[in-house]
Amino acid sequence: MYESNIDLLNSAQVEERLRALESLSKLVKDGKLSYEKSKGYVNNHIHTTYSFSPYSPTRAVWEAKQAGLLTAGIVDHDSVSGINEFIAAGKIIDIETTVGLECRVSMAKTPFANRRLNNTDQIGIAYVTLQGIPHHQVETLEIFLAPYRAERNERNKKMIENINKLFKEKILDFEKDVVPLSMNHDGGSITERHLMFALAKKLILKYGKGEPLIDALTNDWSIEIKGKMYEWLMEVNNPYYDYDLLSILKGTFVSKIYVDATKECPDIREFIAIADQVGAISAYAYLGDVKNSSTGDKSDAKFEDDYVEELFDYIKEIGFKAITYMPSRNTKKQLKVVRDLCEQHEFFQISGEDINSPRQSFKCEALLDPDYKNLIDATWKLIEHEKKYTNSTM
Repeated sequence: MYESNIDLLNSAQVEERLRALESLSKLVKDGKLSYEKSKGYVNNHIHTTYSFSPYSPTRAVWEAKQAGLLTAGIVDHDSVSGINEFIAAGKIIDIETTVGLECRVSMAKTPFANRRLNNTDQIGIAYVTLQGIPHHQVETLEIFLAPYRAERNERNKKMIENINKLFKEKILDFEKDVVPLSMNHDGGSITERHLMFALAKKLILKYGKGEPLIDALTNDWSIEIKGKMYEWLMEVNNPYYDYDLLSILKGTFVSKIYVDATKECPDIREFIAIADQVGAISAYAYLGDVKNSSTGDKSDAKFEDDYVEELFDYIKEIGFKAITYMPSRNTKKQLKVVRDLCEQHEFFQISGEDINSPRQSFKCEALLDPDYKNLIDATWKLIEHEKKYTNSTM
């Protein structure tokens, strides 16, 4: 019985998703289901189907509660359209929520115009977040974001053209193959992951799963598939097959078909202005030099570490309020530098583990380290900020 309700958490209709959650909540109250006992986990960086994720906002809240999280935070790319559902779901199963968004900003008019920041695909572009968005400001942010999503879709279409040129056939159609995989119709964004997910599905359809597909990737594209990834792609009954293939394709093909983002990225000062206008907390998303990517789709590479002090000086000067980082992604040595700089600049520190794949855990074991207790405390302060400024006069 409860399995069907879990499936309905990803229904096409918001009302049906929330009703299914209410049914599951009743089963818990009746003692027929239970949540994992919490050890104190929090997560402020969960993506949903409104950007790219296997989880609707309702399903994401359920998974967070099931994993024993005390709090859950939604952060979708270029979209706030899942926020109200996320809040409602949190109330149904009694888990504290915090809401935000993630977007890319242009650093073209800054000293970092020609440097690689935290974006793996393009120099002079940075990922940033708005955290603790006051609930009554969601519509204001939707008006702000909608034109940027439209521009992004124009670039998405150009990248689909590049994919088709690469494969020397019309293997993908943006409207038929990509848009249906998204929540574009309801204010969701379409990202490079959507493009690669659509390509993954087409390649599976063309070659089948297992050895034929691996042979095609190896022989036609010289892609080396080994270790766990090889095992996963050989397993034809692997429930995450599409997502595993997506990880390989993203690491291989995005650089070949990528079109620079321009009009779809607000200037960094415009981002600060909208953050201040709505009373949200502006945060730079620290990535740091990557080695052995935790998500499996980023190659080893250098990012901000060589000039992180200069960067933090600058973003403090223009008005950033916080730094968000992922304790499981970086080394303690990296985070020692970042945390010291945060204290020096009085940046609010926010933790968030990027969730956009079914293989990623909602739990960040690093948060159980006493050194990171401040990140749990900060989450409660973030929730307090959100409640305080919701419906308040700025």
